[in-house]
Amino acid sequence: MANLSALLENSAATYADRTAIVFGDTKLNYAQVNGAANQVANLLVERGVKPGDKVALSCPNLPYFSIIYYGILKAGATVVPLNVLLKAREVAYHLDDSDAVAYFAFEGTADLPIGEAAWEGFQATDSCKEFFLIKLDSAAPAPLEGPEYYAPLVGTQPPTFETVERDDDDTAVILYTSGTTGQPKGAELRHRNMRDNALSGKDLFGANEDTPDTYLCVLPLFHSFGQTVIQNGGFAFGGTVVMLPRFEAEPAIGLMLREKVTFFAGVPTMYWGLLGALTPEHPVAEIAANLRVAAAGGSALPVEVHKNFKERFGVTILEGYGLSETSPVASFSVFGEEPKVGSIGKPIPGVEMKLINDDWSDVPDDPEAIGEIAIKGHNVMKGYYDRPEATAEAIRDGWFRSGDLGKKDAEGYYFIVDRSKDMIIRGGYNVYPREIEEVLMSHPAVSLVAVIGVPHESHGEEIKAVVVKNKDHDDVTEETLVAWGKEQFAAYKYPRVVEFRDALPMTSTGKILKRELS
Repeated sequence: MANLSALLENSAATYADRTAIVFGDTKLNYAQVNGAANQVANLLVERGVKPGDKVALSCPNLPYFSIIYYGILKAGATVVPLNVLLKAREVAYHLDDSDAVAYFAFEGTADLPIGEAAWEGFQATDSCKEFFLIKLDSAAPAPLEGPEYYAPLVGTQPPTFETVERDDDDTAVILYTSGTTGQPKGAELRHRNMRDNALSGKDLFGANEDTPDTYLCVLPLFHSFGQTVIQNGGFAFGGTVVMLPRFEAEPAIGLMLREKVTFFAGVPTMYWGLLGALTPEHPVAEIAANLRVAAAGGSALPVEVHKNFKERFGVTILEGYGLSETSPVASFSVFGEEPKVGSIGKPIPGVEMKLINDDWSDVPDDPEAIGEIAIKGHNVMKGYYDRPEATAEAIRDGWFRSGDLGKKDAEGYYFIVDRSKDMIIRGGYNVYPREIEEVLMSHPAVSLVAVIGVPHESHGEEIKAVVVKNKDHDDVTEETLVAWGKEQFAAYKYPRVVEFRDALPMTSTGKILKRELS
């Protein structure tokens, strides 16, 4: 079956009693997860959701995410996972832009009330007609007036469902990404894009159904890395996914020990956090005895982290590279070989990479030559949803231009040199300056602004806004703009640092020279 949900269904048919998900003291086997996903599919069909419709999902790393994700797919619909940190304004944009007809959202916590932002954003949309609130305690008083509650609705649905057939080229998932020229864009990923990228775990990590891995899921599942490598890859090979809603080093170490984790994947700041939290009292040898694979992506991994992790855990971190538009994995360290520290590895099986110039011409095959990385293969998206011009700019003859500058050595290993885009990576999350600048410019005190990334010890980069004040609001302070930004943006997006200047450096054509800002 072409439908991506076959990854779950096949394992449920073969390993029904094998543990699929662990969350706290809750353990769900494959038959239970598959049955719960069937209930979601039945609910959606009952509510009129048709094959090809878009259904949004806001949920942290909880069993609900996987259950609803596969339930949407089983119904033949397209999953639109949303970052749980989005504010109401951002939620409304994503629902409208994706043409979502239904929306599942976790109620959240006092510190992160996802449900409130989701409900407010849903009410501001036109196309989205169904809203389902997920509550951990279905008996608790409803914090919101109006939304329907997930648990009682699915509880009445049968746990069997005839999965809707989909073609390889039908859209399975829309992952939102962005650029330097406007609002976030939805990358349309086909069923075959997502399926083949998940199944590449056999070559990349030596995944094996007979000796399944136990995956620690600390990467957010709404992000392509966690979704493909941990969730879809884990289920494809009959593994156990241990969920942690929010990465914290101490709980992560505890779960690695308790659940005998064999597979850990994270962004560099997570590895930095694990190493920093270790004490002589931690039974590192016991954790290391179980750990088989450590994978990293999202941003460059410092050499010292590579070295220290190998010394403490006895496992070499494998680095890879990819984007939401490439499902996401495009290149990776070669499993079983000592990786080249600082390299993003080689193209994965079924994928090609090359270096190109601005005009799409190939860069000469020279280890010192620098060009933009272009990618072609089973992992490249269909395009940006409802944005043919943006798609045409990004894809030509099957090649996707990444916006990242790189080099390739004589052995075929690729190295990232710089980003041709202005993208900032804060703690593994992509932040796009143009979006932040446009909103900041709406503040009455801001006359002109440039948003840049500045080095940060734990997050890799921090977001800084260099502001020229409006002459009528000279009394505005850094604290005021930081607090205002916190209200407007998801927690990983808003500028923590604001610097005021009388003017910004510019070229003769009026472009801001960001390289002169720091």
